[in-house]
Amino acid sequence: MPNSEHFILTLSCPNRPGIVAAVSNYLFRQGGNISDAQQYDAAETGKFFMRVVFNRTDGGTDLGSIGEEFGAIARAFDMSWTMRRRSARRRVLLMVSAFHHCLEDLLYRWKIDELPMDPVAIVSNHPRESLDSINLGSIPFHHIPVIKGDKPAAEAKLLDLIEATQADLVVLARYMQILSDDLSSRLAGRCINIHHSFLPGFKGARPYHQAHARGVKLIGATAHYVTPDLDEGPIIEQDVERITHRDTPEDLVRKGRDIERRVLARGVRYHLEDRVIINGHKTVVFGD
Repeated sequence: MPNSEHFILTLSCPNRPGIVAAVSNYLFRQGGNISDAQQYDAAETGKFFMRVVFNRTDGGTDLGSIGEEFGAIARAFDMSWTMRRRSARRRVLLMVSAFHHCLEDLLYRWKIDELPMDPVAIVSNHPRESLDSINLGSIPFHHIPVIKGDKPAAEAKLLDLIEATQADLVVLARYMQILSDDLSSRLAGRCINIHHSFLPGFKGARPYHQAHARGVKLIGATAHYVTPDLDEGPIIEQDVERITHRDTPEDLVRKGRDIERRVLARGVRYHLEDRVIINGHKTVVFGD
């Protein structure tokens, strides 16, 4: 039944024989038809990861007893797992500062149904006027200024908003404020950031100008989950572009914007489609 609802099961657990057989046999007994299955054995950690897409052979559009009774399998193999309808759209809160190329790109991809999400709020530490060039439509905008020496107050407002909107995912679309260790921990596994990725790395102001001064041959960007370790969370997606001696600092900035846009969009899409499972300080990302 090509038009029937599909569901996604993701799981991770200690690796041992029989996992795939147990999952596939269970879904078969429950009337599930597997349309895609990917798995990975992380030998260095002894963990097993799996993503399964399936539908009900009776054409049903809800999980019914399939999800309820999978707990017995999960307990037997000590699994961490999720199971949900593929059509269920995640609630996403987007954060931005002065540079809004990534925000505009995400909103465009959302409008053309490339990103299966529901934007519930846009937050900035800059006033609404800074986003005058963007059509936010009916998405609520919230200005939460970060006053020097009083960041906890701003983060308290942000956390209240995340809870009030029931956001499943927070995306830092070039939000140029460092989240505290406490907030980063609270958002573990559901907050994605984008930043430049140079070889060697250039921190601080005007990184593209620093890179130009050093004559770099590659620039890039990294999308990763936010953790208390600044810019060192589990990496979801990366990309690079070659640079030559002809490129000016302005060329690097322009090319950097393009890389940041596409890397963040891919990272967010992978998360929304349940393709990412965190594996310690790394991730397992199942492809299209």
